[in-house]
Amino acid sequence: MNTYTLTIGSLTRELPIIPISDSLSIASFVILGDTEIVSVTAPMLADKLPEVDLLITAEAKGIPFVHEIAKHLGMPRYIVARKSIKAYMEDPLISKVNSITTQKEQFLCLDRMDAEFIKGKRVALIDDVISSGESLRALAELVESAGANIVAQAAILAEGDAANRDDIIFLEKLPLFE
Repeated sequence: MNTYTLTIGSLTRELPIIPISDSLSIASFVILGDTEIVSVTAPMLADKLPEVDLLITAEAKGIPFVHEIAKHLGMPRYIVARKSIKAYMEDPLISKVNSITTQKEQFLCLDRMDAEFIKGKRVALIDDVISSGESLRALAELVESAGANIVAQAAILAEGDAANRDDIIFLEKLPLFE
């Protein structure tokens, strides 16, 4: 199996290179279950963020990461946009997304209570990897429709052309493979 060696701070990971289409492969970076990656990178990214009132991520891979960043910043709460409407959600806000890794249309949903909570707040959108930017775009659309002020968009990695963006904060670059 082909791999890509990723180094972030003092950590090194061998990422498997997997095809996602006939002409494109990615180095598979999965933080779920990797306590060390989460605990080491969260403070590194937190220190790069501007002053924010709240952190917001999309379900699911960003959850342990945003949790650890919130702990580092002393925040008592963060918000998770869900990928489906849950029974407890009353009048949810919804945004559509097509990300590079899911390859099909998905939804991001924000409970009305969470939407009211974030209104007027300075927020940072947090993800594990920013690639095409579609997930981040959908999250931003959702958060802005709730009336929040996005002051930062951040991730552990910027993949492919995302590394050239000047509107995101990230720790390391991750190449795409053609």
